[in-house]
Amino acid sequence: MEIWKRNLMILWIGSFITSASFSMVVPFLSLFLTQIGVHTHLALWSGALYSAAFLAGAISSPYWGSLADRYGRKPMIVRAGIVLFIVYLLTAFVTNPYELLGLRLMQGLLSGFIPGAIALVGTNTPEKRVGFALSMISASTSTGAIVGPLIGGIIARIWSNRIAFGSAGILVLFATILVIIWVREDKFVPAAHRSSVIGAFREGLQNRPLLSALLLNMFTAFSIMTVEPIITLYIAQLNHSTSNASLIAGIVFSISGIAGVVFAPVWGRLADKIGFIKILLVGLFGGAIFTFMQLPFHNVWAFAGVRFVYGAFFCAVFPAINGLVVKATTPTFRGRAFGLNQTANQIGNMLGPTVGGFLADALSLHGVFWVTGALLTMAGAVSVLFNRSTLHGPTVTHREST
Repeated sequence: MEIWKRNLMILWIGSFITSASFSMVVPFLSLFLTQIGVHTHLALWSGALYSAAFLAGAISSPYWGSLADRYGRKPMIVRAGIVLFIVYLLTAFVTNPYELLGLRLMQGLLSGFIPGAIALVGTNTPEKRVGFALSMISASTSTGAIVGPLIGGIIARIWSNRIAFGSAGILVLFATILVIIWVREDKFVPAAHRSSVIGAFREGLQNRPLLSALLLNMFTAFSIMTVEPIITLYIAQLNHSTSNASLIAGIVFSISGIAGVVFAPVWGRLADKIGFIKILLVGLFGGAIFTFMQLPFHNVWAFAGVRFVYGAFFCAVFPAINGLVVKATTPTFRGRAFGLNQTANQIGNMLGPTVGGFLADALSLHGVFWVTGALLTMAGAVSVLFNRSTLHGPTVTHREST
């Protein structure tokens, strides 16, 4: 088997396991808080735990990206996997919310398995197959996000949430061992020096195609996260009852995720033939149209059907953005580029739910869908404007800073 194919297979498995481990534990943090004695300000604690890892990750990602460019992406993937193993294992033994919050901060500050995998695949895959490879990694994380809550729920049901946390750690350790044994980074050329986080930001700002991709990533993540947190409430409204709302919401989320698993490789192959920017535009405008299309349906299963079509289009977006990051950077800057890309994504993930909650309160649940659709339409329009001058421009060659 060719090395790039073996790397892709192992990192597909690793990204799947890492994504599944995350979704095994995060949905149950609120319930776990009650089990360790938190009965007041539960919503506040839940929000803090949810945001802590995103905030910490946004701060630290460029630093780990800089180390990856200097010492290799594989060592950073292994480091992140070991950290996740330790964090999940320690989470199984926490006794108060402060310990849990500290571990969530540690997770955000020290992790980075999936961004490292994307950077390694983007650098060690033949150029004509980069789109397909990045889409496969995206499909693996989508699959993990679908399967994770089911695995975590079954383990917690049979044993306990603590056992679920420990199991997540063991799974990540297994994925890390696979990377250690099987992944090879043959095309790694170390950067002449390890730049600072500020230096990475400065170089990123000077690269217009990369900066455009980063801003688009942040804006798109922000856009979709305005609506994702309120979908459970919207389904309860459609169902005229909160009974089984969580179960039905889980099914609806899974349906759009399944669409991503099925169609992401298709978009990846097309991207290799017609270019990332065209696939990006299809994903953004298709996502916008089918966000609006979710509004007329007042039957929960018809709504789920539209969500499937939405997922089929929108799954093209983030792999295409990752592809643009690859095209806009040289291999010696790619770790920092994907660190910055992760930071942009985390900022969007942090801000989106807050704004979405405010809009739902100020307008209505329907109003949030209108806003999200409008934001995705704006993202597509901006991509069209940037098409010739930035996003679709040639790969930028970086000079190493002195």
